[in-house]
Amino acid sequence: MTSEELQARLLYRDGLLLVIDKPAGIAVHRSPQGGESLEAHFSALRFGLPRNPALAHRLDRETSGCLALGRHRNALERLGLLFKQGLVGKCYWAVVEGAPVKEEGLIDLPLGRLDSGRGWWMKVDPLGLKAQTRWRLLGKSDRLALLALTPLTGRTHQLRVHCAAMGFPIFGDRIYGAHRDARTALQLHARRIEIPLYENKDPIQVEAPLPPHMRELVDALLETPPAELSGKATT
Repeated sequence: MTSEELQARLLYRDGLLLVIDKPAGIAVHRSPQGGESLEAHFSALRFGLPRNPALAHRLDRETSGCLALGRHRNALERLGLLFKQGLVGKCYWAVVEGAPVKEEGLIDLPLGRLDSGRGWWMKVDPLGLKAQTRWRLLGKSDRLALLALTPLTGRTHQLRVHCAAMGFPIFGDRIYGAHRDARTALQLHARRIEIPLYENKDPIQVEAPLPPHMRELVDALLETPPAELSGKATT
């Protein structure tokens, strides 16, 4: 990625906040082992300020979509508090293998570290930290489904572990998925973010376009929506 390409992915900008459309396949942080990262190009997002913006939260390397940056220290402090208090609304779209039986639901499964040798890999753990995810069915086929996922907590790999634990792993997930095919990219996209950054103003709402590697599947799945999206009554 070049600095110009990163600028072209800017979705929102004001005096405190930037939201960019993170591409899949690139880490947000610099790694001790080296390799490309978004942070290496943040100087292109100064827009007249003396310092680079910084990450207000993070997305996995394989996940695309809305990523929020604070433009200076005060902005980061304000954003950090909003994320810590759970006041930032986030909605992800995921193509999953299989499909839930119901139209929507809540996954309430605590998560803990898989083991000390697996880095950030996680597992469902009754003694772990509280983790909750709301989901809603947007469309489905015989073998795949499109879900809108809303994390109510912010645990590492939460959406990926929760979906796998419920029997509908995210398609292309080479860690927690059922079919770990290296040719299929992770079908997980941070579709929308809602940030109540300013008092007495509506929350800032930003939506990221679907990445190329998800468009074909998502378009096909949205052609077969569940009953609630086609105006039919549900129970």
